[in-house]
Amino acid sequence: MTPDPLWTEGVQQFFTDHWAKAMQNFAQLSSVPSEKKATAVQFDAAKLQQLQQQYIDQASRLWSAGVGTAPEVPKDKRFSGESWGKNPLAAFTASAYMLNAQALAGMAEAVQADEKTRQRIRFAVEQWVAAMSPSNFLALNPEAQKKAIETKGESLTKGLQNMLQDMAKGYVSMTDESVFQVGKNVATTEGAVVYENDIFQLLEYKPLTSKVYERPLLLVPPCINKFYILDLQPENSLIRYAVSQGQRTFVISWRNPDASCAQLTWDDYIERAVIEAIGVVQEIADAEQINALGFCVGGTMLSTALAVLAARDQHPVASATLLTTLLDFSDTGILDVFIDDTFVRSRELQMGKGGLLKGQELAATFSFLRPNDLVWNYVVGNYLKGETPPAFDLLYWNSDSTNLPGPWYAWYLRNTYLENNLIQPGKLTVCGEAVDVTTLDLPVYIYGSREDHIVPIHASYAATHVLPGEKRFVMGASGHIAGVINPPAKNKRSHWIRSDGALPETLEEWLGGAEELPGSWWTDWAEWLKAHAGKQIPAPKRYGKDGKYQAIENAPGRYVLQKA
Repeated sequence: MTPDPLWTEGVQQFFTDHWAKAMQNFAQLSSVPSEKKATAVQFDAAKLQQLQQQYIDQASRLWSAGVGTAPEVPKDKRFSGESWGKNPLAAFTASAYMLNAQALAGMAEAVQADEKTRQRIRFAVEQWVAAMSPSNFLALNPEAQKKAIETKGESLTKGLQNMLQDMAKGYVSMTDESVFQVGKNVATTEGAVVYENDIFQLLEYKPLTSKVYERPLLLVPPCINKFYILDLQPENSLIRYAVSQGQRTFVISWRNPDASCAQLTWDDYIERAVIEAIGVVQEIADAEQINALGFCVGGTMLSTALAVLAARDQHPVASATLLTTLLDFSDTGILDVFIDDTFVRSRELQMGKGGLLKGQELAATFSFLRPNDLVWNYVVGNYLKGETPPAFDLLYWNSDSTNLPGPWYAWYLRNTYLENNLIQPGKLTVCGEAVDVTTLDLPVYIYGSREDHIVPIHASYAATHVLPGEKRFVMGASGHIAGVINPPAKNKRSHWIRSDGALPETLEEWLGGAEELPGSWWTDWAEWLKAHAGKQIPAPKRYGKDGKYQAIENAPGRYVLQKA
């Protein structure tokens, strides 16, 4: 049936008025603060006119369809349950929400401003849109309503209990934490603590082979998380895999800072942790050189430590592996929305001379980088539906947050994310030495994850042009964690390698000659590492070294058990 012209005109007028109101609200939402006042955003007029017409046309069709029959439910996992399709009002609400979300995203793209401002506006709009999804509200979520009816309200009671428990913990539960216990079913690779100070414990792992390579392997995990991301369970443990390949393996387990650590600086972590650990591993193994691996900020710290040692004409590391590591901070992806001089100065004033960045604050920041997957998904499941999230070791680790010393954090913000000083030769003085990472002439294995939202793949690749020595670059599928923790036995995902070893100027050029290979990148890394590990020798019969380094306690040690 052909719609009445007066009806069509009325619908168009309704959505024209709706668009005008949306524009007004968007301008308020997207006002960009400056030193003195907020400035209303400006738009590309042509893009805005096109967007407005598209919105009115699509909204008119949606309204007309919604009057008689339910519209097709948008293809979005938030609305994938069958209850959304069976309920005409719910289907209409979901469709209207998606239409408005697309319009707001289009308006963000039409903003005329510098890229930093545009990025912040996009981020703010994404957060607001994610929060406003009808799936997040009991009154608009037909699946939650159905479950409440079927359970006679029990799901709502359980949801309230879940919410109160999470409020007491201070974060939204992502997994059933009762299933996991560090040292019992995560972080279980057999080993011992062989050294400790007030910043870290050094763990040595029991060999799984009769012979080991003469150059031991030291792993430097990020201090913003706990080390057992590298040792979740036996089947997905990078540490156990390295041990099984004949590597005599050591790992730094960071202390979870408390008030007694509130004065610790970047220099403390470099000198009294990374450099100290390198020296201890050398002594224990009687090795002139060792191999080292740094993950995320652990890779940044390892590179800084090597630059300090190089300035002292010391070269104790034969090869380095950098996993999702930033050296050149020109492209920090979505995290860049938080960083400007005002923010950094406020952090310096707040905790630059002492204090702690609470682990939950850091964890919440990372969660809201992916709000639908890491926040609202669990709000719906835990609270609206009264469900217990499934047990997942990686998400258990993700919730096991760590504090950071304020001076360390303030230094890191300014000198890396804000000013990108690490790649400027001699710009930084660390541990009394003018450092220059561009002179680190040693073999380096550089890994980046294709969908990494914390260390963008282009930023991982940029390290190939910072370091001057022999380099091998490998790209893995998935994100910051799942791309790294990808054991060969599961035969999941894929990775990309260039057989000619070329490292052209851009990642796009590199990909032009790269081959996609199924499965894990671990096997490629293991073969590369063996080539730098020296000859094989009989595996040690005991931990540490007689006379100086004795086993203090069994792995995973006390430090990893400390809570933020």
